[in-house]
Amino acid sequence: MVHVLSGRTLLRPTDPERSRAFYGEALGLAVYREFGTGPERGTVYFLGGGFLEVSGRSERPPAPGLQLWLQVADVAAAHEELVAHGVEILRPPVQEPWGLIEMWIADPDRVRIAVIEVPADHPLRYRP
Repeated sequence: MVHVLSGRTLLRPTDPERSRAFYGEALGLAVYREFGTGPERGTVYFLGGGFLEVSGRSERPPAPGLQLWLQVADVAAAHEELVAHGVEILRPPVQEPWGLIEMWIADPDRVRIAVIEVPADHPLRYRP
């Protein structure tokens, strides 16, 4: 078995500056590290227990199957903050039949992002 020490999602946006503004300013993700120079330089953001790297450039948006999952403490507060930053809300927060509260947004390249709250009584929070 491969012993994975760390991982990250790599995103090659069509407009790196626009994507950095979205992830760094609109979403407010903290920067883990930056590298390189110029418009295609790399920025790595903290994503809870993982990382999101925005670097390089692509002629086309990422594959439509790519989606991100971000867990937050309070999805209603996140909704208000994202609306204030002009983030496109694809679907406002809704409690799903499986118990999670989910909101869907999109980045500038239309990458779908699930913003999730795990309610206090949800089985994901169960600690035996």
